[in-house]
Amino acid sequence: MERFIYNKQHMVNMEENNRIKIDKIDRKILFELDKNCRITDTQLSKKVGRSREAVKYRINQLKEKGIIEKFITSINHAKLGVTYYKIFLQLENIPNEKEKLFRYVGSHKKIPWHGICNGGWDYIIGVSAKSSIEFDEIKNEIFSKFKHLIIKKEIGVMIETKQYLKKYLTGEIHEVKSFAGEITNTPLDKIDQKILDILANNARIPIASLSGKVKSSVKKVMNRIKYLEEKGIIIGYRISIDINKLGLDFFKIILYYRSINKEEEKRLLEYIKNLPQSIYYVKMIAPWDAELELIVKNYQELNIIIDNLRKEFHEIIRNHEVVVINKENWLPAIKK
Repeated sequence: MERFIYNKQHMVNMEENNRIKIDKIDRKILFELDKNCRITDTQLSKKVGRSREAVKYRINQLKEKGIIEKFITSINHAKLGVTYYKIFLQLENIPNEKEKLFRYVGSHKKIPWHGICNGGWDYIIGVSAKSSIEFDEIKNEIFSKFKHLIIKKEIGVMIETKQYLKKYLTGEIHEVKSFAGEITNTPLDKIDQKILDILANNARIPIASLSGKVKSSVKKVMNRIKYLEEKGIIIGYRISIDINKLGLDFFKIILYYRSINKEEEKRLLEYIKNLPQSIYYVKMIAPWDAELELIVKNYQELNIIIDNLRKEFHEIIRNHEVVVINKENWLPAIKK
């Protein structure tokens, strides 16, 4: 049975207070930057039909208004011998202790993502670990330190993730990128590591500035970036957007399947790819089978998506839960 609590009036108030209106050109700029934020202003100007100066001004405005939070690099940690685990927690309502947990998790070098939620779960933690033993140690640290706060917990392992561009900006359907999957250990040298560390949260940095920071030649840095892309370690250069500024909300639908074969999964993935609101589809080893992440205008739009999904795939989907991601912190850098 679905466990979901959502304050619609709170949602409306948040939208009214924070929403910033943007036009079609801004949306197109954001979408193109999400396809490849290392695109030059000149290249981008041709795609959106505006002058280079106008595009540069609009990007700066989107940054100043807080709509563009940062330019990020999508890194496939599985190519570096890392498995991605998730911890789902229901918590006691003790605000001060929750804040301690959030601060502790946010500063942990092996935790690249965590999200504060409403609905079926209160808190989700993403852990990058080289082995199940390493993950077990991290998990036990958290559970031991905050046992008085944890009501319920579940563990999941990411099998594979489909990443979709921010289609909600323009409605355009584009290529799907996959990460996680088979674990391999691609060798990196010190320059590779430095490049990844910088590009992770500053993907639009000019190549000359990047070469200066890593203390190497422009040619060598360009070759190292090409190597990282060819090996599937870097899978894209994107933007992080504050969706609250656009009056949008982030939901995770937890999906429980009756069963699913390859043909059914192919049909389901094609359907999800064509949803303008979909941003991630995650296959899991967990008490559930998959997670579908969506950016929507409101709860009514979410309900329509869920109803249509369950009707279209009634033979596959047995049940679902909904989680609202109120706040998230994503640090895609590789942390040793």
